[in-house]
Amino acid sequence: MAVSSSTPVELVERVYSTLPERVSIASRRLGRPLTLAEKILVNHLADPEGQDLERGVSYADFHPDRVAMQDATAQMALLQFMTAGLPEAAVPSTVHCDHLIQAKVGASIDLGVAVDTNREVYDFLRTVSAKYGLGFWGPGSGIIHQVVLENYAFPGGMMIGTDSHTPNAGGLGMVAIGVGGADAVDVMTGFPWNVRWPKVIGVRLTGTLSGWSSPKDVILEVARRLTVEGGTGAIVEYHGPGADSISATGKATICNMGAEIGATTSLFGYDSQMADYLRATGRAGIADAADRVVNHLRADDGAHYDELVEIDLDSLRPLINGPHSPDRAHRIGAEGVGAAAAEHDWPLEVSAALIGSCTNSSYEDLTRAAAIARQAAAHGLTARTELLITPGSEQTRATIERDGILADLEAVGATVLANACGPCIGQWSRPESTTGQPNTIVNSFNRNFPKRNDGSPNTLSFVTSPDTVMAIALSGRLDFDPVTDTITAPDGTEVRLDAPVGEVLPAAGYDPGEDTFTPPPADRSSVSVEVSPTSDRLQLLDPFPAWDGGDYESLPVLMKARGKCTTDHISAAGPWLKYRGHLENISGNLFAGAVNDFDGEVGIGLDITDDGRRAYPEIARRYHEAGIRWVAIGDRNYGEGSSREHAAMEPRFRNGVVVLARSFARIHETNLKKQGMVPLTFVDPDTYDRIGEQDRISVLGLPPVPGSEVTCRIERPDGSSEEFRASHTFSPEQVEWFVAGSALNIVRERVSSGGA
Repeated sequence: MAVSSSTPVELVERVYSTLPERVSIASRRLGRPLTLAEKILVNHLADPEGQDLERGVSYADFHPDRVAMQDATAQMALLQFMTAGLPEAAVPSTVHCDHLIQAKVGASIDLGVAVDTNREVYDFLRTVSAKYGLGFWGPGSGIIHQVVLENYAFPGGMMIGTDSHTPNAGGLGMVAIGVGGADAVDVMTGFPWNVRWPKVIGVRLTGTLSGWSSPKDVILEVARRLTVEGGTGAIVEYHGPGADSISATGKATICNMGAEIGATTSLFGYDSQMADYLRATGRAGIADAADRVVNHLRADDGAHYDELVEIDLDSLRPLINGPHSPDRAHRIGAEGVGAAAAEHDWPLEVSAALIGSCTNSSYEDLTRAAAIARQAAAHGLTARTELLITPGSEQTRATIERDGILADLEAVGATVLANACGPCIGQWSRPESTTGQPNTIVNSFNRNFPKRNDGSPNTLSFVTSPDTVMAIALSGRLDFDPVTDTITAPDGTEVRLDAPVGEVLPAAGYDPGEDTFTPPPADRSSVSVEVSPTSDRLQLLDPFPAWDGGDYESLPVLMKARGKCTTDHISAAGPWLKYRGHLENISGNLFAGAVNDFDGEVGIGLDITDDGRRAYPEIARRYHEAGIRWVAIGDRNYGEGSSREHAAMEPRFRNGVVVLARSFARIHETNLKKQGMVPLTFVDPDTYDRIGEQDRISVLGLPPVPGSEVTCRIERPDGSSEEFRASHTFSPEQVEWFVAGSALNIVRERVSSGGA
């Protein structure tokens, strides 16, 4: 099916044509009412009759409806796809240029600089898209997740995206899963996508949001309760009467941040809010088609959930989560975040306030922020800190400009940034005079790890709703509570802000703005893709070597991470984004942010070749050049955060073969397996504490046997040793990835033999 700027209704009807029969099969086989997640998953199974359906145990093969890639991850994904040998992508696929635009001055200037700076990469992505039949959304189009929501997502569909916040599309009832680029290659080459059948966590919502509470507070509360690991291996399914009261874009906000609890994805059942959004965005035909199968686009009565969380929206109060972890929740105001700030010596003066990103940049979000801004302007108030606004898409930007919303925000001092990720993913240029000392920022983004927004360890990032961000920006203080506190106006009067009232959808419809979509040409025969051998931004890939058939013995410990070790710690973003298409160059950041458990230093460890102390990237390079294989050690939820497969490809490229951890984040664990590495979990978590800096690790009895533990051995410098057990999640198919050297090696072999 040809790729266009929106999902054709024919594709949707094709998906719905099999839905009743597939749901019936699953109901018969399971003998119970079904969750919505189960209905969608079974409708996309390669083998609905024969596939095992045991939650949290079975591995299943799926055929998603589409693939979406952002420009930072698309580079490596498409470099891998190019090696597969197929003439075109097997499913509708799109590339979205949103990550490489740095926020510094404002939308127009920043976009122009990005186009010039990244011309080689954009040209590569544009020509690869044209060559292999992909749709291309150029710089300025908007953030991938908002563009997908506006154009491609549909109830009951299934997609994968090379970004951890792909579940944003769950706001329209879609199973949308963030993956690494190798997974995308599987789907684009027409092979089934293999993943463990997820558990299902139910979140039952009752009541109705009101006052200063917003959809953002729902997911902040869920993160508070479940923590950053609580959703691992599960789909979070929102239901109940309160769910139907939340707008489609509000639902998307909630689903987007499901990534912060490690969930496979999150979704809501189809309802009138979704239908209204589909019609408002020019997709009435899809709404009509969904209406005809509505019973299959919601959970059955009595559906079973592995865990149930209940939230009363009537009693929900605004939260602000941070710093350093999205589950670190506080109530707003002096007695909540204010008290925590006093305890931990966090600066109460706010250095910047940011509204937007893929999480909270809808028309509704921005009209609520503008409602507060209008109140402030009427009393002569302006923001008392830097206030930055990031529209989620060109369509959103054009609409808020037409409707005067943009002017309302600018009237209180806001600077509008490009329709791109910007500060949310570290693409934010800030003066050292600000970042050189502890400083506090508040934002409506999703992730708040150290160094996440501006690269500075001194920046303390707090995540909250756009409403609360705007109120705090006007007060200038982290501990401001708009429900009870006032702001002194220039005339000396005390102003208490009224709770915002926004517009769910624009009364005059959406303004599409500038057309930034490029479809692939009908005739692609003359399109060529060039990668210069001297480029420092792009590098063609060589296959990783197959397993040599032996055990991994006496591996040095290159790195043992203390505490949180996210993909930001393993492969930093920010200035390193420019090397996402060049595996060797980006490996210069490997483990640069990891905290060495042995001495507390950041990014520095012991080099066994000469007992010197060096930066981890340099040690990895030296081991690679010397042919030394090595192991990395992680703590809990190792690899949390972004889906970036570079965090798995870099250690593999530098001769890493094993990662041992107390636990893994789902996407990263899969990415490691995709690249031919062996992720193992300590059966006894205390084993982590017994591994010394100069110890060697042996992993015996390879390849891993599904369902069985692995015997490992610690070998100490004094000649003593200790055996321990490690578990793993390898399926039989994933063992084949390991043996072949990577999943891509198997795809390449199948394509070359005509198996695609």
